[in-house]
Amino acid sequence: MTDMITHIIKRNGEKKPFDTERIYKAVKKAFESESINDHDTVLTITNSAVNSMQLLNKGRSQDVTVEEVQDVVEKELMVQGYHSIARCYILYREKQSQLRQEKTYIKVQEKTLKVKVSETEEIFYNPKTIEDYLRRLSFDLFKVSISEMIDAITKQIYDGIPQSELDQLILGSARERIENHYQYSSLSSRIILDRLYTSILGSGLASDTQEVEYQAKFKDYIQEGIDFEILNPDLLHFDFDKLSKAIDSKRDYLFHFLGIQILVDRYFIRNRDLKSSVIELPQWFWMRVAMGLALKENEADRNDKAIEFYNVLSSMDLVSSTPTLFNSGTRFSQMSSCYLNTSEDSLDGIFKLFSDNAKLSKWAGGIGSDWTQVRATGSKIKGTNGTSQGVIPFIKIFNDVALAVNQGGKRKGAMCAYLEIWHMDIEQFFELRKNTGDERRRTHDINTACWIPDLFMKRVEEKGDWTLFCSGDVADLHDLTGSAFEARYCEYEADSSIRKRVMPAAELWRKLLTMLYETGHPWVTYKDPCNIRSPQDHVGVVHSSNLCTEITLNTSKDETAVCNLASLNLAHMIKDGELDREKIKKTVSIGIRMLDNVIDNNYYPTVESEKANLSHRAIGLGLMGYQDALYQLNIDFESDENLEFADASMEMISYYAIFASSQLAKERGAYDTFKGSKWDRDIFPLDTIDILEKERGQAIDVDRITRLDWQVVRDHVQKYGMRNSNVMAIAPTATIANISGVYPCTEPAYKNMYMKENLSGNFFVINRYLVDDLDALDLWNESMVKQIKLHNGSIGKIAGLPESFVRKYKETFEVDMHWLLRSASKRMKWIDQSASTNVFLTTQSGKILSDTYTLAWKLGLKTTYYLRTLAATQVSKATVQEDVNIEPLVSATAVSNDTVNVCSILDPECEACQ
Repeated sequence: MTDMITHIIKRNGEKKPFDTERIYKAVKKAFESESINDHDTVLTITNSAVNSMQLLNKGRSQDVTVEEVQDVVEKELMVQGYHSIARCYILYREKQSQLRQEKTYIKVQEKTLKVKVSETEEIFYNPKTIEDYLRRLSFDLFKVSISEMIDAITKQIYDGIPQSELDQLILGSARERIENHYQYSSLSSRIILDRLYTSILGSGLASDTQEVEYQAKFKDYIQEGIDFEILNPDLLHFDFDKLSKAIDSKRDYLFHFLGIQILVDRYFIRNRDLKSSVIELPQWFWMRVAMGLALKENEADRNDKAIEFYNVLSSMDLVSSTPTLFNSGTRFSQMSSCYLNTSEDSLDGIFKLFSDNAKLSKWAGGIGSDWTQVRATGSKIKGTNGTSQGVIPFIKIFNDVALAVNQGGKRKGAMCAYLEIWHMDIEQFFELRKNTGDERRRTHDINTACWIPDLFMKRVEEKGDWTLFCSGDVADLHDLTGSAFEARYCEYEADSSIRKRVMPAAELWRKLLTMLYETGHPWVTYKDPCNIRSPQDHVGVVHSSNLCTEITLNTSKDETAVCNLASLNLAHMIKDGELDREKIKKTVSIGIRMLDNVIDNNYYPTVESEKANLSHRAIGLGLMGYQDALYQLNIDFESDENLEFADASMEMISYYAIFASSQLAKERGAYDTFKGSKWDRDIFPLDTIDILEKERGQAIDVDRITRLDWQVVRDHVQKYGMRNSNVMAIAPTATIANISGVYPCTEPAYKNMYMKENLSGNFFVINRYLVDDLDALDLWNESMVKQIKLHNGSIGKIAGLPESFVRKYKETFEVDMHWLLRSASKRMKWIDQSASTNVFLTTQSGKILSDTYTLAWKLGLKTTYYLRTLAATQVSKATVQEDVNIEPLVSATAVSNDTVNVCSILDPECEACQ
């Protein structure tokens, strides 16, 4: 397709040939209005405007609209310095717009304004029809003003408007009012659903026959998906009469606008021949995922289990990660979220890793690769008697594999490189994400993370020295942890025959933190807590975490660690002002079974990943909606009550997750390497804090309080074992939380009001709990909305609000990191893997940054994730591009976190763990 513009689209939808002469005449008239007659300047501005339009339109289409042309001309006049002429041009456009609106109002009143239904059919516009339609969809949304929406639509409509454009105006009239009340988000969702229903079922959301048709056509949809060679033909073995009756279309009303739009854009199955044609409805989607997870259940139980899975998914009490949602029930059901592997120090081993990562990336896996074993720069190569260029060139190729093997041809791969901090190339590793320097030694398309043993943190505290080695000279350090690592490391330091480099530990720590300031990398992760507290210390070593730093599984040349994720929606687990223990028990039990089923129904890209997953059966149950639960319980994030709730809620989840895995072991057998594991030795996650404390030689500032009768679980595990080597991990959950309409994972609310931007569009996000609380005091009004927008979502400086409100609705960057880390440590007591823990700071102080990461270590945290800070400049309307304006701190100017992506269909973020 050529990028040259060939046609202009008029306001009535009519196409006309693009004519540069008409732009010249319009600019000429604008100059003449100021009594200026300058042919050369007019021609220059005209040509600049046309060139700008060509650039803006590049790769889009060969058409532009009248408004787009006028916008560009207006901008060119300003750029060229003709401000008075630009002002006249703006006033002229506004006057013309008012005249068009007046004509439109007259035609609407006279009922002569036409809507173009098709190329050959037109109907008269009737606002009453739209009003009735919106009232049917908003039957229980009492904060919605239909009359305001109709007025907004009428202001933008024009004679001959295409039906598709009118439909967008209707949706837009709801979307643009979400800032006024979150009920407009629900209405926007219903408008999307209504169109989806009409397209697929032939009847709308409010139709009397909708529920019957929703159920009756379910099997036809499955067959259609199979015919398109998308769905697994084995799905036909289910009892469709039974499954169809279980489908509850009313659960579609649970969606907010952002959630349903994400599903429509990136998750629902489409006609292969017509990629714009969605063939999947929301409840069909949930049931398809459930069926895929139940495929290998016993035939007698298969349908009941599918319905059981469907009920927790469709109610969004628990939601599987994106790979499972996307691929469950399909022909290639790659449902695992995370892969971890380690490189050998040989060309065969290194290039096999490249090959494996290419395969894993092809099937949408997020990858964490450990590079510590690769020898350092200057090391001898025995075969050629030459010297090595070190690990950096190989990590550069690793970066390029992420680019070369993009996932499904839609997006680059998502990978993270790990290196232990004693490796002699570590300082060059720190600089991999710098924007300056030799590009051959830069990796802009992957993440990096530093794997730090306790001994290094002790040396920093003691202001001692730190020794860097070539991994080829100290090969066993890679597999040693805790006190054994410390003893061997000191031996190597004393060995004068080994090549080494010594520097102050604090200097290296400062360099790491400096790069973290400048580039957001490398992330800080702690080797010894991950290993010492690992249930699988009897069969291997954890050499790295994963892409999102919540997975801590063993890796070796023979095994690529695999983990499968889902998240409990804590927002749905509160009843009568407390945790709903029975619901948590039931939901967690079902969730553990779903996750275990992923392992047996999964497609494995490599032999090593299949071996590891089938041998150890690691899963990761996490949570989302934590902030929602705090709001419901009226608990401030900065409070001891929050710490207590973090402890109690995670204990309950852990209790029932471990118990559920052990019950599965009773039914299906324990995982292959259970014997000798910490589980087998009656060592549970809470017990491992004492072990870490002993190995570290320092107290871990976390209490050991319990509330539940753990002996029951311990006895069951001793008798029947565990089905899964690892059971819990808290992933970031950004996308599935958006789908579910709750706050991600365990973090505070980012902002009370802001604009989220991703490839599905712009979405106004508003804190519905704040709206309800202000509304109850009759304080929610247009003035309040303006004040919150003025303060970029914060309510801390708004006069007249109760202090309790200000405390309750603190935003992420207003909450002291002390509280986030303390609450994370409370949860870490109960977790056998880790959690994606972001660090949020509003300062450039190196000391505060150092103290923050040191506190994380002292509290026994295993990993941290992104360092985030607000951008240096904040726009007045609190606009933020998703995961882009939340940036790592540099000097006066923030540098954005370059976000990598995994397994969404179109989204620019990593969604492996979401």
